[in-house]
Amino acid sequence: MSILLNSNSRIMVQGITGRHGRFHSMRMINNGTPIVGGTSPGKGGDWCFEGNLPIFDTVRDCKEATNADVSVLFVPPHSAADAIIEAIDSKIKTIISITGSIPVHDMMQVKAALKESDSLLIGPNSPGVLVPGIANAGVFPDGIGFSGSVGVVSRSGTLCYEVLDTLKKANIGVSTAVGIGDDPISGVDFQTCLELFEADPHTEKIVMIGGPGGVSELTAAGYIMEHITKPVISYLVGESLAASILRPLFSHSGDLVLDSVGKKADALIDAGVLLANKLEEIPALLLR
Repeated sequence: MSILLNSNSRIMVQGITGRHGRFHSMRMINNGTPIVGGTSPGKGGDWCFEGNLPIFDTVRDCKEATNADVSVLFVPPHSAADAIIEAIDSKIKTIISITGSIPVHDMMQVKAALKESDSLLIGPNSPGVLVPGIANAGVFPDGIGFSGSVGVVSRSGTLCYEVLDTLKKANIGVSTAVGIGDDPISGVDFQTCLELFEADPHTEKIVMIGGPGGVSELTAAGYIMEHITKPVISYLVGESLAASILRPLFSHSGDLVLDSVGKKADALIDAGVLLANKLEEIPALLLR
């Protein structure tokens, strides 16, 4: 099993005829990802990839024709929120936004729409969701991992790739890898993914990659302490230079709080999480 995607998933691509959408859709298809169609307003009725995939004007049309239940977005930031909301309105179960840097005001509208729906948003600025052997719904490098029992969730796309590569070299397989993105306002967080991994019988251990800024790791620590029974290994990226310089300028009682990596590390340790000081330590911690 896996989370968010499985062998029955039917994936569509919003923005399939754009430069990035077309390039990565072909990569996904070559990796065996079950793409059933895509959207490109004004090009409905056409076909792409030598007539193998249908193109539709709207998400609703694509879903009605193909029964798609997952959408991967490759659309410009200024129109991404409308594309996400269109997918929500069409009752797409899992929406993966590769697009990042979506305006905050637009994302507030997306969050409001999500609250009234059963859809899950991965991202913005997500590398996607990878289930080795089943689907690479995003921009994960080819052949970066193989099927196994370790779940991976990361805010950073690049670090997610590095972790998967490190696990592969240590002959450790992955059930699902999820890049949740690091934009200021996003969809699912660490807690949501932890909950899904906990419920997945095929996932035996979890790797969580966090970093500076925000409170998602602190929330996750509380959730792990109360609800997670599977071993969790975490690696926290160091604080950025900009945050280090700005920290002394803000009062502890101010509205803007720059959470230190140390505070997050302490919370995770208290929750029973094993912390890696560097990526190369993760395999050994998983094999304990």
